[in-house]
Amino acid sequence: MRAALASTPTYLNLGLSVKAPEVIESSRLLFRRPAVADAEEIFSRYASDPEVTLYMSFRRHESLQETRQFISWSDAEWERWPAGPYLIRSRPDNVLVGSTGLSFETPYRAMTGYLFARDSWGLGYASESLRTMVAAAGALGVRRLYALCHTGHEGSRRVLEKGGFIREGVLRQYMEFPNLAPGEPADVFCYSLIL
Repeated sequence: MRAALASTPTYLNLGLSVKAPEVIESSRLLFRRPAVADAEEIFSRYASDPEVTLYMSFRRHESLQETRQFISWSDAEWERWPAGPYLIRSRPDNVLVGSTGLSFETPYRAMTGYLFARDSWGLGYASESLRTMVAAAGALGVRRLYALCHTGHEGSRRVLEKGGFIREGVLRQYMEFPNLAPGEPADVFCYSLIL
């Protein structure tokens, strides 16, 4: 009996039976679950870029091995929960422009976020990605979708507010931004949307 439970995905143990599609299309973007074959492109397009990763909670990737570790973590999230990270590609040219996804904490509460390669900034991709993740979360039964952003990250704050997220407050000294101030917890805005 124990072996059967160990092989059952966590989301089924929590009463969840719906899985997100591994590929989603929006008007200009294609969202796809990361695969091992994507590692070099992820690394070169954004994960190793100091400017792109400045306000991220993960350390900028200094090697392809770190990007492969991210993909392993992504696979574990997809196994454990109904969804996980998505790579974002522009349509129809199929260029990798960034990443987004859903990070579950409970069957009804998940976090989302986004990051984009520098040459993809200012094109409205963040807003389109956020709308897509809101729709995906709603289809999966998420009730509370939230996002955190550094209090100094003006662009991210504007995208969340434009997307209908409500700023609930400031979480003081809440999390480290290792590419901005290693070892120093920083204040973040907490935004949420009730679905």
